[in-house]
Amino acid sequence: MDLLLAAVGWAGAAALLFGYALVSSSRLSGDGVAYQLLNLFGSVGLMVNSAYSAAWPSAGLNLVWAAIGVVALIKLARVGVAK
Repeated sequence: MDLLLAAVGWAGAAALLFGYALVSSSRLSGDGVAYQLLNLFGSVGLMVNSAYSAAWPSAGLNLVWAAIGVVALIKLARVGVAK
């Protein structure tokens, strides 16, 4: 179980860094669905790993990060934007 949750955490970190690198290099729009999905996946992965490790400040931060991602995706779905 430890190895699985470590892998989930590393995958989450990789998703966040990958999304940031793509936006920073202008290869991906920061207000598009793909970026929001990368952020959501990444924050959930880190949140699960942090909670398992009892790193509550990090888990809380990533819970808020995930909520922001969900709200952004709902907003994008409502306006029909699929960037």
